[in-house]
Formats: sequence, C-alpha cells, structure tokens
Amino acid sequence: MTLRLFLKGGTAATALLVCLGQAQAADMPAAPPPVPVVEPCKAAITFPAYGGIIKQNPNPACFTTGLGDIYVGGAVTGYAYTYSNPFGAFYTPPLERDDRYGRVDFSNVQAFIQKADGPFQFYIQTGLYSIPALGFPTFSALSQTDLLFGPLPVVFGKIAVNDEWSIQGGRMPTNIGSELAFTFQNLNISRGLLFNQENIVNQGVQVNYASGPWSASLAATDGFFSGEINWITGAITYKLDDANTIGVNGGTHFTNFNSGLRSLRFQYATPLALQNSSIVSANYTYSAGPWIVTPYIQYTNVESNAGLGLAGAETFGGALLASYAFTDNFALAGRFEYISQSGNRFNPAAQTSVLYGAGSSAYSFTITPTFTFDRFFIRGEYSHVELVDYQRGDLFAGGVTPGLGFGRLGNRGGQDRYMIETGFTF
Repeated sequence: MTLRLFLKGGTAATALLVCLGQAQAADMPAAPPPVPVVEPCKAAITFPAYGGIIKQNPNPACFTTGLGDIYVGGAVTGYAYTYSNPFGAFYTPPLERDDRYGRVDFSNVQAFIQKADGPFQFYIQTGLYSIPALGFPTFSALSQTDLLFGPLPVVFGKIAVNDEWSIQGGRMPTNIGSELAFTFQNLNISRGLLFNQENIVNQGVQVNYASGPWSASLAATDGFFSGEINWITGAITYKLDDANTIGVNGGTHFTNFNSGLRSLRFQYATPLALQNSSIVSANYTYSAGPWIVTPYIQYTNVESNAGLGLAGAETFGGALLASYAFTDNFALAGRFEYISQSGNRFNPAAQTSVLYGAGSSAYSFTITPTFTFDRFFIRGEYSHVELVDYQRGDLFAGGVTPGLGFGRLGNRGGQDRYMIETGFTF
C-alpha cells in the first residue's frame, strides 16, 4: 500500500514537473534564427558582357575593403591587320592620323574595377582601346582613345533600389544595337556597318528594371558623347524561354546640337548628322548548345534642319550574326549585313550623307574562327565590304573633290580586311 502510494505520487510529481517545464518554455522568447553567413567575394560578375567562347573570368581577383568586395579584372589584347583601299586624309580628323594599309597594335589594355553587390555598386573601366569597324578608318589605340572617350571610357555608379529596380549614372554603354563596343566582347573582331550608325558610350542617368522574363532600361543621355543631355534611349527585352530572346531598342534627340561649331577632333565621336538623328532596332537571339544566332533590323532618320545645314536622310539595314562552337575551345562566327541610304546619287545635295552618299548602299560578310585556352584566345578574321551607288570623286576637277567610297580619292567600291587578334582576359 505504501509502495503503491509512492509510485502514484511519483507519477503525479513527474507529470507536474513536465507541465511546469512546458509552461516556462512557453513563456520564454523563441531563440533567434541563425544569422546567414555571407561568404566574401561570391558575387556573380556579369559586367562587362562577353559573347561567344571568350568569356568572363569566373574567378576574378577580389579584395574585401571597408566599402565591400572590390573585384578587379581586365583584358590585354593585341591585333594586326591589313586591308585594301584605305581611306584618304579627308576622313581623319587631325591630318597626321591617316588611315593605313596595315598596323600592329594593342586592341585593349584595360582594367575593370567594380563593386557588384549591395545597395551601392560601381564600375570603372580604364585603359587604351581600339574599336575597329567595317567601312570606316582604323587608327591606333592611342589615337582612338584620345579621339573617342579618353582613358576612362566607362565609369558609373549604381543604386540597387530592390531586386527589380536600379538607377545608375555616369559614362555607360549605350542601350542601342546588338554589337558591343570592345573587341573581346563580340563574336567578330571588327564591328559591322550597322554599328557605325549607333552611339557607343553615353553620359547620363539610366533607370533599369528586371523581373522574370522582362528587362528594360530607360536613359537620358548626351547621345554621341556630346556632353549635353539631349537624348532619350531605351531598351526592352523579353526572354521567351531559356534559348530564345526578343528585344527592341532605340533612341532620339529632343533638342538640336550643333557639333559642327566644334573642332574636327570633337566631331570624330560626335558627328553632326548622327548626333541629331533617331534610331530604332529590333532583334532576336537564339542561344542554346553550340549555337548563337542573332538577326536584327535597324532604321535611322536624320531630319532636315537648315539651321544645322542638314538636308535629312534615312537608312535601313539588317544583319545576321551567328556562331557555332565545335568544342569548348573552338568556334566559328560569321556576320552578313546590308544597309542602304535614301536619296539619289545623281542629286547628292538633296540629302545629308550618313553612309556613302545619297542613294548609296553597302553589304558585308565576315568570318571569324576563334581558339581559346583557359583565359587566352587567338582568332583570325576575313571580311569584305562592297559599296553600291556610292558617291564618286570628281577627277575632272583636278582630283580635289574626293568621293565617299574607299581609297585615297574615295573612288573604290570594295575593301578586303585580314585581321588576327590574341590576348587574354583576367
């Protein structure tokens, strides 16, 4: 009997202690969730963009500072080229920078410094560069850096408002076009004919949005690097699925800018007609497996403006860029394009020339095999440009009236280019 009562009492006491423990546990605050551990130097680096098998360094140098993680990368590349029928001195802003039959030079000696995560980010690109383009003179890296955007071609700050919205300002790549500025970013060494109608680097402010398959940007800029905010540019893309993307981009000026009052050096980056133009482009990209295929069309318009000495002009063009990667280290890229300008070559004064004279047209094809080994690459390139109905020089006027075609007098209708480029990204 005593043992039974003791057992019953023990059971009751145990139950009471359990209840008291549960009550006290309920009164105590819950333990805080564990603080997530953020590993340093693990941000995804996506800028600058690369194309084809020349890729972003997956492990760039990174330094943890009081500002956060600072990533350092770059590109050191050189190239050699030769082409037929170089342009005459009238195409070159300072006369001492004549177009040459050939050259061995750096195409990029650039460093990239950036903070790529957190609410405040920035990007700095500095160094020498050359931006070769078909149907256009090619100068040395020192000359192009001097005549274009200087040794700081891209530098901007960015505020990430949230996961979808951001605002950035400074010197930024344009929203326009389907080819990027610098050689290592593209499938081909040289930019194409349509690229010559586009601005490259803008100074201004830009708002970005990205959510799901949609991404868009809207910017107020200085157009062709004029230094005066008088352009609006924008781009919108929609990702249909993992392989297919469509997009529209373009821009227009909202006030006039007379770059003709500035020096010829200034007009190299800020040509009068294009600074006062409008442009729109539509593109489609297929990227899956070994294939990258990007067709696009482009329209530009220069309005007639007697005060600026512009008679007006329109261009319409289309291009197809494609690349097939046979292995992870070898790919073959190609480009075909056609562009034409409105007007009549027999009445050249009726339109401003933004191509090779009123009523002119041009087509080109390019082929570029590329080999890579780790961060190193080497590639060759052959391209041909053919002009149709271009404005020829007047040889009967003592040869002093140059044409707008190839050659020292502007009277040649074709140009062949042979190029080789090698270097590394880091």
